[in-house]
Amino acid sequence: MSMSTPLSEAETKSGLGFFAGIGTVFGLEIKQRVRSRGWYIMLAIWFVVIAAIVGLAALSVGSIDSSLDGYQSADSGIGQVMFELVIAFVLFFGMLIAPALSSNSITGDRANGTLAILQNTLLTPGQLLMGKWLAAWVASLAFLLVTLPLIVWAMTYGDVYLRAFPVLLGMLAVELAVVCAIGVGISALANRTLFAVMVSYLLVALLGLGTLIAYGLSLEVVKVDVEASDQVWPDSYENGEYIGEWDEENYTCGPTLYGQQVYATDRNTWLLAMNPFVVVADAAPRPPKPERPESFGMAGPMGMISDGVRYSQAGVEYQVPCLNGIKTVGDPPYQAPMWPLGLGLQVLLAAGILVAGRQRLKTPAGKLASGTRVA
Repeated sequence: MSMSTPLSEAETKSGLGFFAGIGTVFGLEIKQRVRSRGWYIMLAIWFVVIAAIVGLAALSVGSIDSSLDGYQSADSGIGQVMFELVIAFVLFFGMLIAPALSSNSITGDRANGTLAILQNTLLTPGQLLMGKWLAAWVASLAFLLVTLPLIVWAMTYGDVYLRAFPVLLGMLAVELAVVCAIGVGISALANRTLFAVMVSYLLVALLGLGTLIAYGLSLEVVKVDVEASDQVWPDSYENGEYIGEWDEENYTCGPTLYGQQVYATDRNTWLLAMNPFVVVADAAPRPPKPERPESFGMAGPMGMISDGVRYSQAGVEYQVPCLNGIKTVGDPPYQAPMWPLGLGLQVLLAAGILVAGRQRLKTPAGKLASGTRVA
Protein backbone atom coordinates (compact mmCIF):
# COMPACT_ATOMS: atom_id res chain seq x y z
CA MET A 1 0.00 0.00 0.00
CA SER A 2 1.47 3.33 -1.07
CA MET A 3 0.74 6.81 0.11
CA SER A 4 0.80 10.00 -1.91
CA THR A 5 1.01 13.63 -0.86
CA PRO A 6 -1.04 16.46 -2.40
CA LEU A 7 0.77 18.29 -5.19
CA SER A 8 1.24 22.04 -5.10
CA GLU A 9 -0.41 24.23 -7.72
CA ALA A 10 2.87 24.59 -9.63
CA GLU A 11 3.54 20.84 -9.56
CA THR A 12 0.00 20.09 -10.69
CA LYS A 13 0.22 22.43 -13.68
CA SER A 14 3.83 21.71 -14.61
CA GLY A 15 5.44 18.32 -14.63
CA LEU A 16 8.77 20.07 -15.06
CA GLY A 17 8.75 21.71 -11.66
CA PHE A 18 8.75 25.43 -11.03
CA PHE A 19 12.42 26.19 -11.80
CA ALA A 20 12.54 23.76 -14.71
CA GLY A 21 9.54 25.55 -16.23
CA ILE A 22 11.31 28.90 -15.84
CA GLY A 23 14.38 27.39 -17.51
CA THR A 24 12.26 26.17 -20.42
CA VAL A 25 10.80 29.61 -21.09
CA PHE A 26 14.21 31.21 -20.59
CA GLY A 27 15.81 28.84 -23.09
CA LEU A 28 13.15 29.50 -25.71
CA GLU A 29 13.48 33.28 -25.30
CA ILE A 30 17.29 33.31 -25.39
CA LYS A 31 17.39 31.11 -28.51
CA GLN A 32 14.95 33.44 -30.22
CA ARG A 33 17.02 36.50 -29.34
CA VAL A 34 20.34 34.88 -30.32
CA ARG A 35 18.95 33.89 -33.70
CA SER A 36 17.76 37.44 -34.35
CA ARG A 37 20.09 39.58 -36.45
CA GLY A 38 18.57 42.74 -34.97
CA TRP A 39 19.94 41.89 -31.50
CA TYR A 40 23.52 41.81 -32.79
CA ILE A 41 22.95 45.05 -34.71
CA MET A 42 21.75 46.67 -31.47
CA LEU A 43 24.86 45.38 -29.67
CA ALA A 44 27.11 46.85 -32.35
CA ILE A 45 25.32 50.21 -32.33
CA TRP A 46 25.43 50.26 -28.52
CA PHE A 47 29.20 49.68 -28.51
CA VAL A 48 29.87 52.30 -31.19
CA VAL A 49 27.75 54.94 -29.43
CA ILE A 50 29.30 54.32 -26.01
CA ALA A 51 32.80 54.20 -27.52
CA ALA A 52 32.25 57.49 -29.36
CA ILE A 53 30.97 59.26 -26.25
CA VAL A 54 33.77 57.87 -24.10
CA GLY A 55 36.32 58.86 -26.75
CA LEU A 56 35.07 62.45 -26.76
CA ALA A 57 35.12 62.45 -22.96
CA ALA A 58 38.72 61.17 -23.06
CA LEU A 59 39.72 64.08 -25.31
CA SER A 60 38.13 66.57 -22.91
CA VAL A 61 39.65 64.94 -19.85
CA GLY A 62 43.00 64.72 -21.62
CA SER A 63 43.02 68.47 -22.17
CA ILE A 64 42.35 68.95 -18.45
CA ASP A 65 45.14 66.54 -17.58
CA SER A 66 47.65 68.37 -19.80
CA SER A 67 46.77 71.67 -18.12
CA LEU A 68 47.72 70.38 -14.67
CA ASP A 69 51.31 71.66 -14.66
CA GLY A 70 53.38 70.17 -11.89
CA TYR A 71 50.93 67.37 -11.12
CA GLN A 72 51.32 63.75 -12.04
CA SER A 73 48.44 62.04 -13.78
CA ALA A 74 48.43 59.24 -11.22
CA ASP A 75 47.64 61.80 -8.53
CA SER A 76 45.20 63.90 -10.54
CA GLY A 77 42.07 61.78 -10.22
CA ILE A 78 41.61 61.72 -14.02
CA GLY A 79 41.30 57.93 -13.96
CA GLN A 80 38.46 58.07 -11.44
CA VAL A 81 36.66 60.68 -13.54
CA MET A 82 36.96 58.59 -16.71
CA PHE A 83 35.86 55.43 -14.91
CA GLU A 84 32.78 57.09 -13.44
CA LEU A 85 31.94 58.74 -16.77
CA VAL A 86 31.79 55.34 -18.47
CA ILE A 87 29.63 53.95 -15.65
CA ALA A 88 27.26 56.92 -15.91
CA PHE A 89 26.92 56.57 -19.69
CA VAL A 90 26.33 52.82 -19.47
CA LEU A 91 23.64 53.36 -16.82
CA PHE A 92 21.96 56.11 -18.85
CA PHE A 93 21.84 54.15 -22.10
CA GLY A 94 21.01 50.96 -20.21
CA MET A 95 17.84 52.64 -18.95
CA LEU A 96 16.98 53.27 -22.63
CA ILE A 97 17.78 49.76 -23.87
CA ALA A 98 16.25 47.62 -21.10
CA PRO A 99 12.60 48.68 -21.66
CA ALA A 100 12.94 47.92 -25.38
CA LEU A 101 14.26 44.43 -24.59
CA SER A 102 11.51 43.58 -22.12
CA SER A 103 8.31 45.47 -22.88
CA ASN A 104 7.51 43.45 -26.03
CA SER A 105 8.27 40.02 -24.58
CA ILE A 106 4.64 39.06 -23.91
CA THR A 107 2.75 41.53 -26.08
CA GLY A 108 4.79 40.25 -29.02
CA ASP A 109 3.65 36.69 -28.33
CA ARG A 110 0.10 37.92 -27.90
CA ALA A 111 0.22 39.74 -31.24
CA ASN A 112 1.73 36.70 -33.01
CA GLY A 113 -0.82 34.36 -31.51
CA THR A 114 1.78 32.23 -29.68
CA LEU A 115 0.92 33.35 -26.15
CA ALA A 116 -2.24 31.23 -26.06
CA ILE A 117 -0.16 28.20 -27.09
CA LEU A 118 2.21 28.73 -24.18
CA GLN A 119 -0.70 29.25 -21.81
CA ASN A 120 -2.19 25.97 -23.00
CA THR A 121 0.91 24.04 -21.92
CA LEU A 122 1.80 22.92 -18.41
CA LEU A 123 3.56 26.23 -17.76
CA THR A 124 2.08 28.46 -15.05
CA PRO A 125 1.73 32.25 -15.43
CA GLY A 126 4.47 32.71 -12.83
CA GLN A 127 6.89 30.50 -14.76
CA LEU A 128 6.08 32.33 -17.96
CA LEU A 129 6.70 35.73 -16.40
CA MET A 130 9.90 34.76 -14.59
CA GLY A 131 11.36 33.06 -17.65
CA LYS A 132 10.61 36.09 -19.83
CA TRP A 133 12.07 38.44 -17.22
CA LEU A 134 15.23 36.38 -16.80
CA ALA A 135 15.77 36.24 -20.56
CA ALA A 136 15.32 40.00 -20.91
CA TRP A 137 17.73 40.61 -18.03
CA VAL A 138 20.41 38.33 -19.48
CA ALA A 139 19.99 40.02 -22.86
CA SER A 140 20.49 43.42 -21.21
CA LEU A 141 23.56 42.13 -19.36
CA ALA A 142 25.09 41.36 -22.75
CA PHE A 143 25.07 45.11 -23.44
CA LEU A 144 26.90 45.65 -20.15
CA LEU A 145 29.38 42.90 -21.08
CA VAL A 146 30.38 44.48 -24.40
CA THR A 147 31.21 47.74 -22.61
CA LEU A 148 33.66 46.07 -20.22
CA PRO A 149 36.62 46.79 -22.56
CA LEU A 150 35.72 50.49 -22.41
CA ILE A 151 35.50 50.35 -18.62
CA VAL A 152 38.89 48.63 -18.43
CA TRP A 153 40.34 51.19 -20.83
CA ALA A 154 39.04 54.01 -18.64
CA MET A 155 40.71 52.38 -15.65
CA THR A 156 44.10 52.50 -17.41
CA TYR A 157 44.19 56.23 -16.70
CA GLY A 158 45.18 55.28 -13.17
CA ASP A 159 44.10 56.52 -9.76
CA VAL A 160 40.88 54.46 -9.78
CA TYR A 161 39.31 53.43 -6.49
CA LEU A 162 39.16 49.68 -7.09
CA ARG A 163 36.78 48.96 -4.21
CA ALA A 164 34.03 50.80 -6.10
CA PHE A 165 34.49 48.76 -9.29
CA PRO A 166 32.55 45.57 -8.36
CA VAL A 167 29.90 47.54 -6.47
CA LEU A 168 29.16 49.84 -9.39
CA LEU A 169 29.00 46.96 -11.86
CA GLY A 170 26.79 44.96 -9.50
CA MET A 171 24.39 47.85 -8.97
CA LEU A 172 24.26 48.46 -12.72
CA ALA A 173 23.18 44.84 -13.19
CA VAL A 174 20.57 45.18 -10.43
CA GLU A 175 19.11 48.34 -11.98
CA LEU A 176 18.85 46.60 -15.35
CA ALA A 177 17.04 43.73 -13.61
CA VAL A 178 14.52 46.13 -12.06
CA VAL A 179 13.82 47.90 -15.35
CA CYS A 180 13.44 44.58 -17.18
CA ALA A 181 10.99 43.39 -14.51
CA ILE A 182 8.94 46.57 -15.00
CA GLY A 183 8.96 46.07 -18.78
CA VAL A 184 7.91 42.42 -18.61
CA GLY A 185 5.15 43.20 -16.12
CA ILE A 186 3.78 46.00 -18.29
CA SER A 187 4.03 43.70 -21.29
CA ALA A 188 1.80 41.17 -19.51
CA LEU A 189 -0.75 43.85 -18.62
CA ALA A 190 -0.91 45.56 -22.03
CA ASN A 191 -2.66 44.31 -25.14
CA ARG A 192 -0.53 46.26 -27.62
CA THR A 193 3.26 46.33 -27.92
CA LEU A 194 3.42 50.08 -28.60
CA PHE A 195 1.39 50.83 -25.48
CA ALA A 196 3.62 48.56 -23.37
CA VAL A 197 6.78 50.22 -24.68
CA MET A 198 5.41 53.72 -24.05
CA VAL A 199 4.29 52.94 -20.49
CA SER A 200 7.60 51.23 -19.68
CA TYR A 201 9.59 54.24 -20.87
CA LEU A 202 7.25 56.53 -18.97
CA LEU A 203 7.86 54.68 -15.71
CA VAL A 204 11.63 54.70 -16.28
CA ALA A 205 11.46 58.43 -16.99
CA LEU A 206 9.50 58.94 -13.77
CA LEU A 207 12.24 57.14 -11.83
CA GLY A 208 14.97 59.20 -13.47
CA LEU A 209 13.65 62.66 -14.37
CA GLY A 210 10.46 62.48 -12.32
CA THR A 211 12.28 62.18 -9.01
CA LEU A 212 14.48 65.18 -9.88
CA ILE A 213 11.43 67.24 -10.86
CA ALA A 214 9.60 66.27 -7.66
CA TYR A 215 12.66 67.22 -5.61
CA GLY A 216 12.97 70.59 -7.33
CA LEU A 217 9.28 71.46 -7.06
CA SER A 218 9.18 70.51 -3.38
CA LEU A 219 11.95 72.98 -2.45
CA GLU A 220 9.42 75.77 -1.99
CA VAL A 221 7.60 73.60 0.54
CA VAL A 222 10.72 73.16 2.71
CA LYS A 223 11.84 76.82 2.61
CA VAL A 224 12.71 78.14 6.09
CA ASP A 225 13.98 81.41 7.59
CA VAL A 226 17.34 81.39 9.39
CA GLU A 227 19.82 83.88 10.84
CA ALA A 228 23.22 84.14 9.16
CA SER A 229 26.24 86.41 8.97
CA ASP A 230 28.81 87.26 6.30
CA GLN A 231 32.03 85.35 5.68
CA VAL A 232 35.16 87.39 6.33
CA TRP A 233 38.55 86.37 4.88
CA PRO A 234 41.85 87.80 6.09
CA ASP A 235 43.29 90.68 4.05
CA SER A 236 46.06 89.17 1.94
CA TYR A 237 46.06 91.52 -1.03
CA GLU A 238 48.92 93.61 -2.43
CA ASN A 239 48.41 95.97 -5.38
CA GLY A 240 45.00 94.45 -5.98
CA GLU A 241 46.35 90.91 -6.22
CA TYR A 242 45.89 88.13 -3.69
CA ILE A 243 49.17 86.93 -2.18
CA GLY A 244 49.83 83.74 -0.32
CA GLU A 245 48.02 80.41 -0.62
CA TRP A 246 44.25 80.67 -0.93
CA ASP A 247 42.25 78.62 1.54
CA GLU A 248 38.48 78.77 1.12
CA GLU A 249 37.99 77.55 4.71
CA ASN A 250 40.22 80.24 6.19
CA TYR A 251 37.42 82.64 7.09
CA THR A 252 35.61 83.95 10.12
CA CYS A 253 31.97 84.90 10.59
CA GLY A 254 30.94 88.53 10.87
CA PRO A 255 29.21 89.81 14.01
CA THR A 256 26.04 91.09 12.31
CA LEU A 257 23.22 88.61 11.86
CA TYR A 258 20.56 89.03 9.19
CA GLY A 259 17.57 87.01 8.04
CA GLN A 260 17.96 84.63 5.12
CA GLN A 261 15.69 82.12 3.41
CA VAL A 262 17.16 78.68 2.70
CA TYR A 263 15.87 75.23 1.84
CA ALA A 264 15.72 72.54 4.52
CA THR A 265 16.66 69.82 2.04
CA ASP A 266 16.97 67.23 4.79
CA ARG A 267 13.16 67.07 4.69
CA ASN A 268 12.73 66.25 0.98
CA THR A 269 15.92 64.44 -0.07
CA TRP A 270 14.06 61.14 0.26
CA LEU A 271 12.30 62.03 -2.99
CA LEU A 272 15.56 61.25 -4.79
CA ALA A 273 15.84 57.77 -3.28
CA MET A 274 14.27 55.92 -6.23
CA ASN A 275 16.43 57.66 -8.84
CA PRO A 276 18.59 54.96 -10.53
CA PHE A 277 21.64 57.23 -10.60
CA VAL A 278 21.28 58.00 -6.89
CA VAL A 279 20.89 54.29 -6.07
CA VAL A 280 24.02 53.30 -7.99
CA ALA A 281 26.15 56.26 -6.86
CA ASP A 282 25.06 56.06 -3.22
CA ALA A 283 25.82 52.33 -2.98
CA ALA A 284 29.41 52.64 -4.17
CA PRO A 285 32.15 53.29 -1.59
CA ARG A 286 33.75 56.70 -2.05
CA PRO A 287 37.49 57.06 -2.45
CA PRO A 288 39.22 58.80 0.46
CA LYS A 289 40.20 62.41 -0.06
CA PRO A 290 43.80 62.95 -1.15
CA GLU A 291 46.04 62.92 1.86
CA ARG A 292 48.63 65.19 0.28
CA PRO A 293 47.55 68.80 -0.26
CA GLU A 294 49.33 68.98 -3.64
CA SER A 295 47.24 66.10 -4.95
CA PHE A 296 44.55 67.37 -7.33
CA GLY A 297 41.69 65.06 -6.40
CA MET A 298 38.74 65.16 -8.81
CA ALA A 299 35.29 63.65 -8.40
CA GLY A 300 33.54 61.90 -11.25
CA PRO A 301 29.82 62.18 -12.00
CA MET A 302 28.85 59.32 -9.68
CA GLY A 303 30.94 60.79 -6.87
CA MET A 304 29.38 64.21 -7.40
CA ILE A 305 25.91 62.66 -7.17
CA SER A 306 26.84 60.83 -3.97
CA ASP A 307 28.35 63.95 -2.38
CA GLY A 308 25.38 66.06 -3.48
CA VAL A 309 22.94 63.69 -1.83
CA ARG A 310 25.00 63.72 1.37
CA TYR A 311 24.98 67.53 1.55
CA SER A 312 21.26 67.59 0.74
CA GLN A 313 20.64 65.16 3.60
CA ALA A 314 22.67 67.36 5.94
CA GLY A 315 20.26 70.25 5.39
CA VAL A 316 20.54 73.90 6.34
CA GLU A 317 23.71 73.75 8.43
CA TYR A 318 25.88 72.87 5.42
CA GLN A 319 24.17 75.30 3.05
CA VAL A 320 24.90 78.41 5.11
CA PRO A 321 28.59 78.83 5.99
CA CYS A 322 27.84 81.17 8.91
CA LEU A 323 24.53 79.89 10.24
CA ASN A 324 23.71 81.83 13.44
CA GLY A 325 27.17 83.40 13.15
CA ILE A 326 28.91 80.01 13.65
CA LYS A 327 31.51 78.83 11.15
CA THR A 328 30.71 75.54 9.42
CA VAL A 329 33.60 73.75 7.75
CA GLY A 330 34.42 70.23 6.67
CA ASP A 331 32.24 67.50 5.34
CA PRO A 332 28.75 66.84 6.68
CA PRO A 333 28.44 64.18 9.36
CA TYR A 334 27.64 60.61 8.40
CA GLN A 335 24.18 60.22 6.93
CA ALA A 336 22.31 56.96 6.54
CA PRO A 337 22.67 55.66 2.96
CA MET A 338 19.65 56.18 0.75
CA TRP A 339 20.18 53.35 -1.72
CA PRO A 340 18.53 50.60 0.41
CA LEU A 341 15.34 52.69 0.57
CA GLY A 342 15.45 53.56 -3.11
CA LEU A 343 16.22 50.04 -4.28
CA GLY A 344 13.56 48.62 -1.96
CA LEU A 345 10.92 50.95 -3.40
CA GLN A 346 12.01 50.08 -6.94
CA VAL A 347 11.73 46.36 -6.19
CA LEU A 348 8.28 46.86 -4.65
CA LEU A 349 7.15 48.74 -7.76
CA ALA A 350 8.48 46.05 -10.09
CA ALA A 351 7.07 43.25 -7.95
CA GLY A 352 3.64 44.88 -7.86
CA ILE A 353 3.58 45.19 -11.65
CA LEU A 354 4.70 41.56 -12.04
CA VAL A 355 1.99 40.33 -9.65
CA ALA A 356 -0.64 42.27 -11.60
CA GLY A 357 0.78 40.85 -14.83
CA ARG A 358 0.58 37.33 -13.46
CA GLN A 359 -3.12 37.82 -12.73
CA ARG A 360 -3.55 39.02 -16.30
CA LEU A 361 -1.97 35.83 -17.69
CA LYS A 362 -4.21 33.43 -15.77
CA THR A 363 -6.47 31.24 -17.85
CA PRO A 364 -9.30 31.10 -18.61
CA ALA A 365 -9.03 34.81 -19.31
CA GLY A 366 -12.73 35.61 -19.13
CA LYS A 367 -13.40 38.88 -20.93
CA LEU A 368 -10.88 40.02 -23.53
CA ALA A 369 -10.48 43.42 -25.09
CA SER A 370 -11.98 43.91 -28.53
CA GLY A 371 -9.61 42.81 -31.30
CA THR A 372 -7.35 40.77 -29.00
CA ARG A 373 -5.78 37.86 -30.85
CA VAL A 374 -5.92 34.54 -29.01
CA ALA A 375 -4.32 32.07 -31.41
